[in-house]
Amino acid sequence: MGEFGLNHIPAKNAACESGPEGSNPSLSATKHRAQRARCCYVKGSAVRYWIETLGCPKNHVDSDKLAGLLESQGYLVATSPENADLVVANTCAFIEAAREESIETVLDLADVKRKDARLVVTGCMAERYGEELAAALPEVDLVAGFGASLTVPTPVTLRATALPSFDLLNLPRPAPKAPWAYVKIAEGCDRRCGFCAIPTFRGDQRSRSTSEILSEARALVEGGVREIVLIAQDLASWGHDRRRAGRGEAIEVLDEGGTQPLIELTKALTSEVDRVRLLYLYPSGLTEGLIETILATKVPYFDLSLQHASRPLLRGMRRWGDGARFLERIAAIRAVEPDATFRSSFILGYPGETEDDQRALLDFIEGAQLDWAGFFTFSSEVGTYANDLDAPVAHELALERLREVSELQDVITAKKRDALVGTSQELLIDAPGVARSVRECPEIDGVVHVDPALIVGSMVKGEITASRGTDLEAVVA
Repeated sequence: MGEFGLNHIPAKNAACESGPEGSNPSLSATKHRAQRARCCYVKGSAVRYWIETLGCPKNHVDSDKLAGLLESQGYLVATSPENADLVVANTCAFIEAAREESIETVLDLADVKRKDARLVVTGCMAERYGEELAAALPEVDLVAGFGASLTVPTPVTLRATALPSFDLLNLPRPAPKAPWAYVKIAEGCDRRCGFCAIPTFRGDQRSRSTSEILSEARALVEGGVREIVLIAQDLASWGHDRRRAGRGEAIEVLDEGGTQPLIELTKALTSEVDRVRLLYLYPSGLTEGLIETILATKVPYFDLSLQHASRPLLRGMRRWGDGARFLERIAAIRAVEPDATFRSSFILGYPGETEDDQRALLDFIEGAQLDWAGFFTFSSEVGTYANDLDAPVAHELALERLREVSELQDVITAKKRDALVGTSQELLIDAPGVARSVRECPEIDGVVHVDPALIVGSMVKGEITASRGTDLEAVVA
């Protein structure tokens, strides 16, 4: 029935939230983190929709844009999928576990929705496996890639594989529900990492213009947002595709004397909102100028897409860098800002991985002392370079290696969190009783528990009084 496991109803799985190519957090929490609902009235009758989102923050932005599109067509919020007239599953297809969870979610929605409600599957699985998915899931009314109508009652189908007639990127989005928001500044990716299939169904990078991004950011700020989190598949390369497309001179990020458009965008956003956070930075794009710009935002948070530390294995992944270069860059940042926060993600079990490679990664984890890290076993993806590589690593061995590095990182993260006890931190109140300092990215890292009476959206000074695993506790004078 296909490569994403449609022969059975899969058990619940934890996969990567943003996947190995993105940041790193676990997808294990997507069910309770990513359920989003909207609904509406059309010509006086209640027509409601429900969007359930799986996967990375980029998918969350897509769901917001879908919600904005549906609201522009007259839809309002449903309280649950059982009460919706239109039920949408925005799926993730990055690795096997994510695909299994997406299929399970679609089947769960089919079980609970009303008999006359439409069930639509969109997102990465629809983009990548549309025809196969439609054939395998008779419970679904429509399998639609982005750019197709979700509401016209057409037979189950998939749009052509060409780029959509519109991008979700520039659609309006609903009013923010929290004092922070993701802003996706580009779609697709120009890189061809050995393990990543994203370019095969999302296409090459397509950057939004500065004016489009600033317009969306200003609307979010007017709605109460105080922190904007910039996301893209390869954030540091934002704007370079626009140059290659004839809108300027082609400039590689690392070229001496070249410019990096993300620097100017970040500076512009810093004047618009209290906090600007950057996610998914390819390591070669972390230039001195970008480091200075990030530090100037007063959010010294560096989310680096590293994937491994062994130079030979990284070359096998078709990626730049090695542990020594990464450590040098991290040390340089800490020399300027000792309190800088670092997060990354790593793949275990990539084809050809050896015990020497594992030792190199363990040595790097020990030396880097990252605040946060996620670890994922390799998932072979059709259409990628790694899918045809020899020397596969047994899944059991990959899991053993993952446990080894995870245990080491858990100790480091716990020590990092313990060290914050007794310090004073500026906290953004995200929800009653829940806050974050600049050290925690929303929905990805731990949180800071505070008095539930504090006003959501306010920024307060709090003293960290306790560490509870990845979370902290604070009191506000």
